[in-house]
Amino acid sequence: MRHVRLGDLDVSRIGLGAMGMSFGYTGAGSDDDESIRTIHRALDLGVTFLDTAEVYGPFTNEELVGRALKGRRDSVVLATKFGFVSHTGRAGLDSSPASIRTAVEGSLRRLETDYIDLYYQHRVDPQTPIEDVVGALARRPHRTRR
Repeated sequence: MRHVRLGDLDVSRIGLGAMGMSFGYTGAGSDDDESIRTIHRALDLGVTFLDTAEVYGPFTNEELVGRALKGRRDSVVLATKFGFVSHTGRAGLDSSPASIRTAVEGSLRRLETDYIDLYYQHRVDPQTPIEDVVGALARRPHRTRR
């Protein structure tokens, strides 16, 4: 499998997006064991980049990916996203610093990890200045180690 640099990360050119395993398209109601086998097979074939988001499910997709990565976390570049789910009671998109803090804590718990390699905004939140979003991410809440 060929790899590319993504900032300071080394990732496989082919990644696996997990959304369809538990949300959207045909994923709702799919078999978790089959999805975990699919993730394991992708890793065995050299895929090192996995993508999920808190909104998929919501939340259940991150839990699925977390279960699939038990014992294999260090061999994967893990990406997840925030901003579609409000954690402050606001309707619609919410990338406020308070919501980001709550979102990342939940993602770390559901993914059963102490770090997220690539943590990014799912959609631009027109109610939150981008400087506030960047400021919240600059504090690196998604990295409790490394």
